[in-house]
Amino acid sequence: MRFHVLTLFPEMIENGMNTSITGRAIAGGKISLDCVNIRDHAPERRKGRVDDYPYGGGAGMVIEAQPVMSAYESVCARTGSRPRCVYMTPQGKTFSQELARTFAKEEDLVLLCGHYEGIDERVIEKIVTDEVSIGDYVLTGGELAAMVVMDAVSRMVPGVLTNDLSGAEESFGNGLLEYPQYTRPEVWEGMAVPEILLSGHHGNVEKWRRMQSLKRTALRRPDLLESAQLTGEERKFLKDLLAKPEET
Repeated sequence: MRFHVLTLFPEMIENGMNTSITGRAIAGGKISLDCVNIRDHAPERRKGRVDDYPYGGGAGMVIEAQPVMSAYESVCARTGSRPRCVYMTPQGKTFSQELARTFAKEEDLVLLCGHYEGIDERVIEKIVTDEVSIGDYVLTGGELAAMVVMDAVSRMVPGVLTNDLSGAEESFGNGLLEYPQYTRPEVWEGMAVPEILLSGHHGNVEKWRRMQSLKRTALRRPDLLESAQLTGEERKFLKDLLAKPEET
């Protein structure tokens, strides 16, 4: 997986991505990061300036179309293709684990980071294939959102996670929230680890974890259950759980 980020602040992306799991994945060649500074594609006469006043008036500035187009074309020249281009915008489709899996299938993925009042709509119409939001709030720019997307997508790339089962078992991996986790010591502040986790009976442990995932999802994100594949036993478990909320 090769990420290409069109941005005004490449150092922000590089500093964030070259740490922790993504940093190790970059160092190990599992993913690559190519930050393209949009300012480098400004006309010579503009001396690195890529924004201008919006037509029709209003507050703020708008990023011009041509520098963005030139930055994208530079990626196309290097890859020999016209990669999928994701524009990070609060107006986009809400990012999800399903979308992360879809993006992970791409060999090259371009992420376009906006700033100021946005980007000239004409270049968005020309190069953007997906408009994506990470939530209903406004950031100062698209860089943080782009890093969220790259982090989630990277976890879907084989070899990025030390234990490949981690990506499947964590929250949303199977459409549900993850079960609670525990580690040593066995008793902490008078609170003991659930006995079943100490039993060594893997089948019972897996069943307990599944039920805990169902319970957490029902109480915290019931909307996720609408698309979950449940057995008859699990449906009965949830029905009994929700019938006695005071005992949860």
